[in-house]
Amino acid sequence: MGNTAVVVGGGIGGLAAAIGLHRIGWEVTVLERTSTLEDTGAGISLAANGLRALDELGVGGAVRDAARGQYSGGTRTPRGRWLTRLDGSALEKAVGTPIMGIPRATLHRLLREALPAGSQVTGSEVATVGQADPGTVQVVHSTTALEADLVVAADGIGSGVRSRLFPAHPGPVHSSSTVLRGITEHAVDLRTDFELTWGRGAEFGHIAFLDGRAEWHAVLSLPAGTRFADPLAELRRRFHTWHDPIPALLDTTRPEAVLHHDVRELRTPLPSYTVGRIVLLGDAAHAMTPHLGQGACQALEDAVTLAAVLGTEPTVEEALARYDAERRPRSQAVAQAARQAGRMGQRLSHPVAVTLRNTAMRLTPSRVATRMILRHHAWYRRRCERHSPAADRAYACWSASAQEVGW
Repeated sequence: MGNTAVVVGGGIGGLAAAIGLHRIGWEVTVLERTSTLEDTGAGISLAANGLRALDELGVGGAVRDAARGQYSGGTRTPRGRWLTRLDGSALEKAVGTPIMGIPRATLHRLLREALPAGSQVTGSEVATVGQADPGTVQVVHSTTALEADLVVAADGIGSGVRSRLFPAHPGPVHSSSTVLRGITEHAVDLRTDFELTWGRGAEFGHIAFLDGRAEWHAVLSLPAGTRFADPLAELRRRFHTWHDPIPALLDTTRPEAVLHHDVRELRTPLPSYTVGRIVLLGDAAHAMTPHLGQGACQALEDAVTLAAVLGTEPTVEEALARYDAERRPRSQAVAQAARQAGRMGQRLSHPVAVTLRNTAMRLTPSRVATRMILRHHAWYRRRCERHSPAADRAYACWSASAQEVGW
């Protein structure tokens, strides 16, 4: 089996894939088209499956040290009434860790630091990717051509590699929502670690960070391309009557720190995550709506699985076939569940539907809500080790963990 790889895309999934490949002895080059991160004003919640994947990559401890556990919070109405309460201790007991919140920029830094110096090339636009011969893939970026035994396409929802591999696929579509988000300039007095508030056609949420600052997001049901001359002022207008600490979070954010993106997804599933020796990973393979907080976690699962199969299967072709067989059903099922969660959450706008949903949520026992969360958070994969029979015998897929937690 070969041992050189080019990873197209230096986001969470691409960096994680590069770490995994490096850990099984591969020589890896990461090509990132931007020179600076575009999501430095954002935060992320990492569920147990994402944290477990980071553990397998050897960076879980560093990430936990920089993150804040989500033990308190839940879902509320705009007036502040609780619909559900987050029981972080119950989740920790079931899967070994609470959900943890961390700035994306911090997570990116920790992943980059886990790679050898010189393995990452920024400001590099990939022009073409194609099979050079049956055992080699060629990547042309800027004015340079690289040949490798494997190409990992982790170039995001707008993946150019995916569009070349599947020209008939419709690609990403607008989810009927847009998201604005930011990080407070300084620490905020918060009583909870994590909250979501659902109104009619709108959602507001926050994640508390270890240093006392918080990331907030506002999801609105709006047509694609909708933009505001003063996004922060627009949010203050829309949310000024919502419960505390929502107005305070907006007031402690600088206007230039607000990010605004339309929410897109791959609504039409891909028929395969691999073509020859090219493999799709993360948003390039299964971009999903954020309603379950699983986008990055699924990318991390992809990365660990890819390294694991390459470290145990006799050929690249057999490894990629196994990767596709494992990752496509799992990630596409999570994407569908995230879409359904959005329909029952922020996208509901009819008063009767909102009332019915709120009533159902208040009446749902906490143990049932916890089991629903565990459907996606409970996941195990073998370690990223070079051709390890012991690791292969230790393999346990995510469904086995369902039996372990008593579903």
